[in-house]
Amino acid sequence: MTAVPDPGAGLYTPPRRGFTGAVKRLLPRTLFGRSLLIIVTPVVLLQVVATWIFYDRHWDTMTNRLAHAVAGEIGMVVEQLGRDTTAAERTETLSIAGRNVDLIITFEPGDTLPEIHRDRRSMLERTLAAALGERVRKPFDIDTRVAHEWIEIRVQMEDGVLSVMSPERRLFSATTYIFLFWMVGAAMVLFAIAIIFMRNQIRPIRRLAAAANAFGKGRDVTGFKLEGATEVRQAAAAFLVMRERIQRQISQRTEMLAGVSHDLRTPLTRMKLQLEMFGDSTEVEELKADINDMQDMIEGYLAFARGEGTETPVPTDLTRLINEVVKGARRDGAAIDLHLESEIHLPLRPNAVKRCLANLVTNARRHARHVWLHAGRRDKMIEITVDDDGPGIPETSRDEVFKPFFRLGGSRGTSAGGVGLGLTIARDIARSHGGDVTLADSPHGGLRVIVRLPV
Repeated sequence: MTAVPDPGAGLYTPPRRGFTGAVKRLLPRTLFGRSLLIIVTPVVLLQVVATWIFYDRHWDTMTNRLAHAVAGEIGMVVEQLGRDTTAAERTETLSIAGRNVDLIITFEPGDTLPEIHRDRRSMLERTLAAALGERVRKPFDIDTRVAHEWIEIRVQMEDGVLSVMSPERRLFSATTYIFLFWMVGAAMVLFAIAIIFMRNQIRPIRRLAAAANAFGKGRDVTGFKLEGATEVRQAAAAFLVMRERIQRQISQRTEMLAGVSHDLRTPLTRMKLQLEMFGDSTEVEELKADINDMQDMIEGYLAFARGEGTETPVPTDLTRLINEVVKGARRDGAAIDLHLESEIHLPLRPNAVKRCLANLVTNARRHARHVWLHAGRRDKMIEITVDDDGPGIPETSRDEVFKPFFRLGGSRGTSAGGVGLGLTIARDIARSHGGDVTLADSPHGGLRVIVRLPV
């Protein structure tokens, strides 16, 4: 069975340069993040534009009108006080202003404004200062820190200082806060709805990816059903059809080869019986050797073609399985050093994996005096290495040796026996579990075979 690779595993994305590459690196990698960004970005832009229009039009206009209203009332009082000639008239003017305007106005005779150059940082101070300069036309000072929620405006008169206390609510509209609360609240509600909606839409895609990943690792996919949007359902239906075709192909291959095995073994058996009747001679022994080679090739080919066959993945103690392989090799006289880092449990086809490891150990024994086997966890993979002190395999031929019936010439070739299917079967079994088998140089001078299986 062809293994389906883990999503994102072994993929290489060439680096992108320039502004486009920088933007793409900043974008979310997940479909959920990108979909959420597509939904949220227009909302944020809309709110930014609405806020800009609000502050540029509504808030600025309202603040100008309110500031001019306060400045106009102060200007009216200043003008009236300028017309009053007696203290009684000024007192009456201040009394009338106190009763009819929402300002606290007092007059400080003989006082003068110090030369204070305040840095008018807020928009409110700048707007009020512009209105006072237009309506009052006298020296003034604005103090926004005199009291909480109050602003003091001091105007220099000819014989004193007019102090005006204005509440802040008279200088800006309370709708500003309402607008901001509405914008923020609406954004939070929209974000929450978008997140819930996108999670529901992404969930079927994640389940499909998990099912494809499990199937690629040779594990049984049960309880998978069509759900989600139409396009996701189409992809899921295509996956189910693909799974059925692969399983049907494996079943048909196994059944066909079982028949081939039966048909080929019968004439071979007859040939062996007939050769036994011919007695002992050099030609007969050569024919017997050829028949034995044919039987070995048939058995090897059947093992390769069946692969994992119909075996079902089950939770397996890989540590125990490796120990069984090593014990069997030692009983046959092999010198093997075994090192297991920890207990390893994962879903496997135990017979197939045992055949894979046995093939690798047998291949190493056939070409070397000593074998070293090591197994441990590496991130999300189980890594098993088989080292030997044999002649090794040239780097240029390491891809070729995985081809069926390919055998090297020389010390690690036909003279050592075998039909050229050991590595092929091992890689086929590893890949059917979502892993792989690779070759490298052994630190002991021979060949290192690396088996990686996903957890």
